[in-house]
Amino acid sequence: MIATKHRANKKNGETRENRLEAKLDILYQVSRVLSRSLNLRETLSEVLKLLHDQGRLQYGMVSLIDDENNDLQVIALHGHAASRIETVRYRSGEGVVGDIVNQAEPVVVPRIADEPRFLGRLGVYDVNLPFIGVPIQLGKNEPFGVFAAQPAETDELLNEQARFLEMIANLIAQTVHLFRQIDHEQRALREERDHLRRTVKGKHGFDTIVGHTEVMHTVFEQVRQVAKWNTTVLIRGESGTGKELIANAIHYNSPRSNGPFIKLNCAALPDNLLESELFGHEKGAFTGAVSTRKGRFEQADGGTLFLDEIGEISAAFQAKLLRVLQEGEFERVGGSKTYCVDTRIIAATNRNLEEEVANGKFREDLYYRLNVMPIKMPALRERSEDIPDLADFLIKKIARQQKRKLAITDSAIRLLIRYNWPGNVRELENTLERAAIMSEKGEIDRDMIVLAGLEEKQVFVPVQEAKPKIDLHDPNLSERERVIAALEEAGWVQAKAARLLGMTPRQIAYRIQTLNIKVRQI
Repeated sequence: MIATKHRANKKNGETRENRLEAKLDILYQVSRVLSRSLNLRETLSEVLKLLHDQGRLQYGMVSLIDDENNDLQVIALHGHAASRIETVRYRSGEGVVGDIVNQAEPVVVPRIADEPRFLGRLGVYDVNLPFIGVPIQLGKNEPFGVFAAQPAETDELLNEQARFLEMIANLIAQTVHLFRQIDHEQRALREERDHLRRTVKGKHGFDTIVGHTEVMHTVFEQVRQVAKWNTTVLIRGESGTGKELIANAIHYNSPRSNGPFIKLNCAALPDNLLESELFGHEKGAFTGAVSTRKGRFEQADGGTLFLDEIGEISAAFQAKLLRVLQEGEFERVGGSKTYCVDTRIIAATNRNLEEEVANGKFREDLYYRLNVMPIKMPALRERSEDIPDLADFLIKKIARQQKRKLAITDSAIRLLIRYNWPGNVRELENTLERAAIMSEKGEIDRDMIVLAGLEEKQVFVPVQEAKPKIDLHDPNLSERERVIAALEEAGWVQAKAARLLGMTPRQIAYRIQTLNIKVRQI
């Protein structure tokens, strides 16, 4: 009898050990499935299938709390009704599932038919079999879901099964938490990306290119039209006219705006470095090439490559560039593999390329390859009517940089209008920044512009052509601005300015002294 009892205990022990080993194996497989994919629904469905096939737990179900309305929504169910889970929800405290979340405790139902709280909303369970549901939670935090299943047959070890489901629920909780963190971060990144795209597009849109003259309207219309296509663009114009701004506007208003926008100043590098920068190089191609590096053409694949100062490249490099423009193919420095790219080219130059071609300094075939859609940027002296708007735009930009309020007077604007501006908009910006630095109170008047160095190289237009014409009786004019305006209109002849203001020469001389007006010598 003792021997029989010993054999029975040994048999029971072996059965328990086998069950434990089987459950450990299932837990291992569940952990592998949970770490395999970033699709939460598919991952959980695969876990439930595994438990059905190997763990004898049928109709496994996972429901998670919807943050918007606090309802429990079934997101995964293994069984023939899995297709209708999208419509199944449980309110807080509703049925067995809702009660599990409220109590944060497992629920073991030995026989479904005997449980009045069981709603049977999924319509799949065998009412004569048990049902086990456990909360999905991290540590002692509040539950955010329920994991439930129905053992395949009546089992006296329901509490052991419930403990097994809790282990799986812990693994599911960690996975759901990780998925939600990743989803939150991805959503934040997408929102930041979209915000940056809107910001960049706004920063490089047409609104940032100041100009209302006819010649600028022509430029705007050309940019709007060419931005729609992948046409190669050649932007012509003197230094400082804003060629890079036009290149930005073309890219960020084109179908390629979501792609990269890569820039390279061709004048800044010798041929050997220029080749490496544009085409990339293989590891060991030359001294210092410690790793493989993609060139600008590869970096700009699917986007736009802006080649500034294209007229500065040598004749030898022009031939290499021509091949890429014609075929879209190139090899990295030190490599033999041919790479193909889909890159739009926008080039810019301040040189007279037609003259360069005639003198044999620039390849004619490369010129025609680049000059598909030429856009001519006018010099600032050709659009002096835009100077007031440009000055206002630049003053606001400088004020943001200096973190203070800045203003510019009408007399300063008139002085700017009369200058020849050989350095174009870039020179105008530098002049205004120097004037802002010299202005302690933040008001940039004519004297500040003179202090910024403009007066020494001033080139004035004739007085009768000066714009804009000032109303000397404008009540908004300060006394100082009124006297300066009269002096400008009178060609800085004090007696004539006095007559314009209805004063005597002595009176205007007194005002010039008291208002600290620096009289221009003519």
